[in-house]
This record gives sequence, structure tokens and C-alpha cells, in this order.
Amino acid sequence: MTSSTPSSAPLFILPRLRVATGALMAGALCAISFYNYLLFHTLVEMFSVVVAAMIFVLAWTGRAYIANHYLLFLGIAYLFVGFIDLLHTLAYKGMGVFPNITANEPTQLWILARYMESLSLLAASFYARRRASAGFLAAGYALITFAGLIAILRWNIFPDCFVEGQGLTGFKIVSEYVVCGILLVAGVRLFLVRHIFDAKVCALLWAAMTTTMIAELAFTFYVSVYGLSNMIGHLFKLLSFLFIFEALVRTGIQEPLAVLFHQLKQSQEELFQEKEKLKAALKEIKTLQGLLPICSYCKKIRDNQGDWHSLEVYLRSHTNAMLSHGICPDCLRKHYPDMADQILKTDTSQKSQTEK
Repeated sequence: MTSSTPSSAPLFILPRLRVATGALMAGALCAISFYNYLLFHTLVEMFSVVVAAMIFVLAWTGRAYIANHYLLFLGIAYLFVGFIDLLHTLAYKGMGVFPNITANEPTQLWILARYMESLSLLAASFYARRRASAGFLAAGYALITFAGLIAILRWNIFPDCFVEGQGLTGFKIVSEYVVCGILLVAGVRLFLVRHIFDAKVCALLWAAMTTTMIAELAFTFYVSVYGLSNMIGHLFKLLSFLFIFEALVRTGIQEPLAVLFHQLKQSQEELFQEKEKLKAALKEIKTLQGLLPICSYCKKIRDNQGDWHSLEVYLRSHTNAMLSHGICPDCLRKHYPDMADQILKTDTSQKSQTEK
């Protein structure tokens, strides 16, 4: 009996096609950056925001199937990271969405999002063996996000990150290195609990951390917000989001589906076996209920294959009855006439005592 099982390849798209598609997209985005950097930045950031939202949706809807709450933690975190990245995109120099915004505020929003992302990757490792309260996490991240936005956009107490004509501030550069350090610690923590994860999921998470660190390093030495290193950093940031998304796809969709298909196949096989047993039992019951050919002299019974068997053998092979041999009173008198009366008298006496 055969049944189909889901492929071990990533969901919907084969790996080679995914790589080719990603390479084409990266090439197209690079070409766009040389034509209009603001358009490039908007596209990359919006892609990242959409991926972050998808990460959250996958984690939230699949939380009943995700036994490891590391990824549930990340799913909730990336919703708020994506929201800050959205504000960063809308506030970017040249967008004109927010009045009286300089290049400093979107850079501050960027640093806020990266601190939240890196610290979330580190904090999530502590939930690899314990359960996380989704509501509590969402409320906590909402509070942190609100406080960060107020500090940047309202109270102006967040340290400056970019100064027009000078470039990056010391705080911004140091922050990028601090974020890289946090990611390194998060990678070590992930290594310590790697046995809890599927090997491919673990590799995807490490890839996400590595590409994020590359992005952060690229952001440490740009002077213009439209510069080459800025473009490279944004591409690697998008790639890191995609790695997290892939890890959640494997954990929240592919693995539960694989388990579901395996259980379905197992149930089908068990059902088939039970069906065959019932067929065999029904066949035996019909044979015993039908007309049994029995020898008039030796009392042997003929089976469906034409073989003759003694009554004991036939009943033993076609029923669950267990036979024990005894002797009836008539046969006792016939074969043991000298002992019959005494034996029958003893049996009658024992029977009377038992009834009393």
C-alpha cells in the first residue's frame, strides 16, 4: 500500500529555483540602486517589512504546532522590528512623509530596530527549553517599541546617529559593533541548545545571524545614506530576514505536515491490516456456519482445499475454542464395563456435594 509524503525540499519552490530567483532579484535591486537609490531603499525595506510580517503570521498561526518557543519568540519580535523598519523607510531622507525629519531620525530608528533584533535573537535562546507566553511577549514588545519611538520622535533623548556633512556618529558606529557582539553571543547560545533544533533550522538561524553581522559591519563606514556600503548592508539585512522566514517555514509548516502525512500513512496501513483480518475472520465464520462435509464413518471434516482433518484439528484451526478430552457415560460403559458403575457413582456423589 502506498501513500505520498511531502518533499524534503523547501515549501513550494525548489532550492535551485529559489537561489536563481534570489540572485535575479538582488541583481535587479542593485541596478535600481544605481538608477534611483531612494527607490532601491524603499523596495528593499518594504520587502523586509513584508517578510517580517510573514514571520509573525507563521509563528502566530503555527504556535500550536511549534514545540520550540525559540521561533515563536522571534516571530513576535520580528513584528515589532518590522514596524520600526517601516517607520525607518517612511522617514528616510527624500521620502517626504514626515516633515522636519533629517537623516538622523531614520538612522536612529535603524539602530533601535537592530538592537531589538539582536537582543531578541539572544533572548529567544533562553526559550528553547521553556514555554513563552505569546500575549506577555507581545505586550512587552509593544511597550518597548512605544518607549523607543517616543525617545526618538518626541523627546529627542535618543543619541544622535548621523550628522549631515559629517556622517555617522561615534554612538552609531559603536552600536553596530555592539549589535555584532550580541549576535555572536546569540550564536554561541544557539550552539549550546542546537540539539533541540532540526539541523537545517539551526543552520538557517546561524546564517541569519551571520548575514545580519555582515550588514551591520557594512553600516559602520558609510558617509552618505545613498552610498555603496549602505546598499550592501540593506541587501544582507533582507537576506537575514529571509533566513529567519525559511526557518519558520520548516518548523511551522513543513515538519508538522511531514508528521501529519506520516501519521496518515501509518493509520492507513493499520486500517488495511485490520480490514484483512476482518475479511479472514468473516470467511472463517461463514465456513463454520455453512454446510460442513463430514465423513459418515470417521467423522473427519473436509476443508476448502479438499483436505480431510479430524474434528479436533478442524475446530482448532477455524475457531478460538480449546478442546479437552473426556469420556461420556455411554462410552464409559461400552469400553470400561467393569469400572463404569463405580466411576459414575463417584461422579454423582461429587456432583451432589458440589451442589450443596
